[in-house]
Amino acid sequence: MAHNRQPASNHEFTLPGHRVLALEGRDAAAFAQAQFMNDVAGLNVGHWQWSGWLTPKGRLIALFALLKLDEQMLWLLLPDADPAEFAAALQRFVFRSKVKLESCGDLIVSGSFSIPTQASASQVAGDAGNGIELDMGGDGGPRGLRIGANSTASLSPDEASRWAAFDLEHGLPRLPPAQAGQWTPQQLSLDRLRAFSVKKGCYPGQEIVARTHFLGQAKRGLALLEADGAIAVGSNVRDGERALGTIVSASGDRALAVLPLQRDAAALNIDDIALREIPLLGGLAR
Repeated sequence: MAHNRQPASNHEFTLPGHRVLALEGRDAAAFAQAQFMNDVAGLNVGHWQWSGWLTPKGRLIALFALLKLDEQMLWLLLPDADPAEFAAALQRFVFRSKVKLESCGDLIVSGSFSIPTQASASQVAGDAGNGIELDMGGDGGPRGLRIGANSTASLSPDEASRWAAFDLEHGLPRLPPAQAGQWTPQQLSLDRLRAFSVKKGCYPGQEIVARTHFLGQAKRGLALLEADGAIAVGSNVRDGERALGTIVSASGDRALAVLPLQRDAAALNIDDIALREIPLLGGLAR
């Protein structure tokens, strides 16, 4: 049963692993433009976009929502990466830039399966002092996300699991540490989320991303799979005895795998567990 087909609910619940890293200062936007894979300069104040940080070889270290609160304040909403470790890695590239990186441990991130009160599409509602609201909905239904120091959200493992499954069903890979630095944006089909740019200036891994795009060399992409039980990240997806690809994200009976874009319509399995491929949903691009 698809997790996102349950009725909408106004109940707010905390989102495990979701944390915020703030970039603040005169050069915050310029620093982000030089380091991250999407076009921060083209993002309007009060809006957000999917983005990420790549290795020099074009492999995704972390995927996140980048919020442009003003020209000198950006928030990175990290669903999987540790903000303190991420800040330490970024700090090596600050040099003389006037930007401060700060992990916001006091902020609580919560979600609900309801229409956001004010946020819509990529437009942010609220402010850093009173709390931020984002529209995280897609074709599978509405979702609202809140970031703030004060929250009445409760722990709800079932709803948090449903949130993660919704991400996967809409092609948003949730990368555990074992999968970080392994895949290019094209292999993760991040063009579906408009999460990277091939037109902006240089950033780490940009040459690999642009070459793959303009030469049409992307041979692998995401596939959404379903099984009659839990699926382990890192498992090999097989076509009979042949290994075709790898599970990169999983939540319950849902998983995203990187598989060849051109492949025969054959039965897929993991260790004799049958897999069913189901269509990815849209509407989560920003």
